[in-house]
Amino acid sequence: MKRVLPLLLLLAGCGQPLAPGPKAGLDAYRAVTASDAGVYAVDSGASILTVTVRRAGLMARLGHDHVVASHTLAGYVAPGVDRADVSFRADQMTVDEPPLLRDAGIATERSPQAVEGTRKNMLGPVLDAQRYPVVTLHAERLAEGRLRVAVTLHGVTRWLALPVAVEVDAAVVSARGTAHLKQTDFGIAPFSVGAGLLSVQDELEVHYHIVARRRDPA
Repeated sequence: MKRVLPLLLLLAGCGQPLAPGPKAGLDAYRAVTASDAGVYAVDSGASILTVTVRRAGLMARLGHDHVVASHTLAGYVAPGVDRADVSFRADQMTVDEPPLLRDAGIATERSPQAVEGTRKNMLGPVLDAQRYPVVTLHAERLAEGRLRVAVTLHGVTRWLALPVAVEVDAAVVSARGTAHLKQTDFGIAPFSVGAGLLSVQDELEVHYHIVARRRDPA
């Protein structure tokens, strides 16, 4: 029977965030397995994180809103000991997938050339994804069903409070949530041209759906 839990049972714990790569940080989860507590591996194929980037500036009408997405979420979850670590590759994020644009209420689809140009701008001078290819999430429990989540992005770590509902059963952990982040909090300068006449908003809207399936770390 499924039970709905606050996010503290999904993204809480102690220790260090995952290093790059899906097999990093396994020793902590092997120890959990040895204690007979359940360990769940994030299912990258069923999980997604999207970031909606809105336009700004006096000439905003000439620009476009965008959706950047990660399909490479990886990590492990151990609800029984209030621990989880999740990471994804910033340098493998997609830009403006038509279904995700529609989900975000953005009607205009992009040409392949426009998508590639946006991807180069966002992953190059904005995110500097070649230098900072991995984004990690690690959290500690707070009262009243909220967490202090350590998000490491662009080489900067910030703590955020993220409420969300989580479903847990013997086979699957599933969580959905929404967060609002400011690029400047992570040392990122929002993309801008024409001395700011056309730019993107500092605040980003992040939606995530994380699915993890029961599995002992190999």
